[in-house]
Amino acid sequence: MFPTLHRAAGALTLALGAVALAAPATPALAAYPDHSLQLIVPYAPGGTTDLMARIVAPKLSEVLGQTVVVVNKPGAGGALGSAFAAREPADGYTLVMAVESSHAVNPAVHEKSSYDPVKDFAPISNLANVLGVLDVRGDSNIKTFQQLLDELKAKPGRDAFGSSGSGGYSHLFGELFLSSTGTKMLHVPYKGLGPALVDLMAGQVQVVFDNLPSSAGFIASGKLRALAVASPQRVKSLPDVPTYAELGYPQLNTPSWFGLAAPKGTPAPILDKLNAAIKQVLAEPAVVAAIEQQGAVPDYTTREQFAAVIQHSYTVWQKVVNDIGFQKL
Repeated sequence: MFPTLHRAAGALTLALGAVALAAPATPALAAYPDHSLQLIVPYAPGGTTDLMARIVAPKLSEVLGQTVVVVNKPGAGGALGSAFAAREPADGYTLVMAVESSHAVNPAVHEKSSYDPVKDFAPISNLANVLGVLDVRGDSNIKTFQQLLDELKAKPGRDAFGSSGSGGYSHLFGELFLSSTGTKMLHVPYKGLGPALVDLMAGQVQVVFDNLPSSAGFIASGKLRALAVASPQRVKSLPDVPTYAELGYPQLNTPSWFGLAAPKGTPAPILDKLNAAIKQVLAEPAVVAAIEQQGAVPDYTTREQFAAVIQHSYTVWQKVVNDIGFQKL
């Protein structure tokens, strides 16, 4: 045992040095975070993932007492940014938007993925479940879902749909749509849904399978027209737009999840602190209102619950890839 504190200053110094060597991480964990964090968005600005990150980041900065900087690293359907985040130090200062597209779909469609959505990340919490929407240009002569199907079947392969990138959620959802409806379209990949929507409005592609948050403003302004939504029920802001289930395609009617993760190996106390911070953020009325205004539903989960969501979705999309005969990338 070490000598008591009142016996000698030298013994005190020795004792404190030994304690520091035995548990060097404790002060660092207690002080976390002591500088800014980066939140990696593996898609371009303007898409739903980017919007969700920018809604949450300011309040998360306030709760943590340190700035959370949103960093866009788009490309390869979310793979480039996700792989980058997986290789960053597991110290709690790098977070990544873990979304269904990049953490369930993308790895399922590649023969060799640059990251493992389950093994390479530590789930923190889901943030929101986002409704999907089928968009055409606002001044298109296509005004209903059935008219779109008629057009696609009359001229198979002539029209094109844009996606957030090869192997991303919007890409594979488009392939599932084509398989389910017996139609054909050319796939045009972009570095995010933001650029895809720009080209849709410019007439370079005819369809985008988007998430409602990034399309809502364009739909409201008349620049885009919604033909169907992936939602348990009709969306209040789009009362005349049917759900895929109503149209006879329940397999297309599932909302997509958007959450937060860190590199694998991030200490559990840090993950717990981040999870508690997200719980506080998602309880903030202004944040809830901002998320709901985008056509999404806030969804706090425990770390364990979010891990189960990721694993389940990854398994489901692997099955979809096999069932539709998708040629892996």
